[in-house]
Amino acid sequence: MVYRKNENQSTCSLRGKDKIKKLSYYVNAFQKLRRDYKKGGAPHKPILLLSIIQAYENELITTNKIYITPELVGFFKSTWAALVRTDHDLKFALPFYPMNSEPFWKIIPNAGCEKWISSKGSMRSFNNLNVAVAYAEIDSELFELLKEKENREILKQTLLEKYFPETKGNYTDHNENDYLNNVKSEILEEESAEYRTHVQELKKKLDEENYQEEIYLRGGIFKREIPKIYNNTCCISGFRVDATINISMIDACHIVPLSESYDDTIKNGIALCPNLHRAFDRGLIAIDDNYRVIVSKKFVESKSIYSLRQFEGNMILLPAEEKFYPSIENFYQHRKYHKDSLS
Repeated sequence: MVYRKNENQSTCSLRGKDKIKKLSYYVNAFQKLRRDYKKGGAPHKPILLLSIIQAYENELITTNKIYITPELVGFFKSTWAALVRTDHDLKFALPFYPMNSEPFWKIIPNAGCEKWISSKGSMRSFNNLNVAVAYAEIDSELFELLKEKENREILKQTLLEKYFPETKGNYTDHNENDYLNNVKSEILEEESAEYRTHVQELKKKLDEENYQEEIYLRGGIFKREIPKIYNNTCCISGFRVDATINISMIDACHIVPLSESYDDTIKNGIALCPNLHRAFDRGLIAIDDNYRVIVSKKFVESKSIYSLRQFEGNMILLPAEEKFYPSIENFYQHRKYHKDSLS
């Protein structure tokens, strides 16, 4: 008898025969993924499922909602490198939306994008996918199973043996997000000129879709690492919130815009609260060669605890390690670009 999901069933922990029955259902579903069978069969869906299992193992996913994150994209690329030997296109967007054809997966659109996600062609674009899709939702029963290591191992081995029998040995102890870690190392350690050259070379080498994924992944690491280096503190106002849940009130701000600099390195970033981030991007405030705040004379503001002029002449807070200090040259380029606003 084939198990069919009861939408009203409780999501409490699964036990005994009921758990075995449900695990058997998902093992069967994982073995019968709907794929394009050209070139020996598209590896995208099983790679995505293995990546999701890794994310659960690392507690990067803790509910039945699967969001598109740099960590998940990084796991996808790392797992692909370990297992795939065919010449299929390494594109994260290819399995995420088509997985909707599987009985355990449901795409949830962002508000106003309901009709957009019905267009399969447009969802092959990573940017479109990221804009239109809020998250994917897996069955609550599958989520309960994935919470337990034993079940994760069974589902993982099911995917490896079914789809990657010749390369499954490469997956042994393959739990590190190698791709993401390598990019993180570049962002933290490379000089701006070296990093810029690297990204420009990637732009020439990769097609548009893969380049979109690469920029998204690098931008995600930049947004995560800059606040960490500044102890989640706005470097101008000193504003800081210690949250007990996974939220951030501090932005990672590029000093020279990425579109001009191709630079996601730590020295091209500072941590700012949202209102000061906007003011910096618009040239209402800047930083001088001594790390002191400059405020434009070309605007009027009311008396307020949020006044920009209260920070004029103040020295910004700097990272604990000097090697992470923001670049004086980048601050100069920022002032030069906004000279009309600042003078």
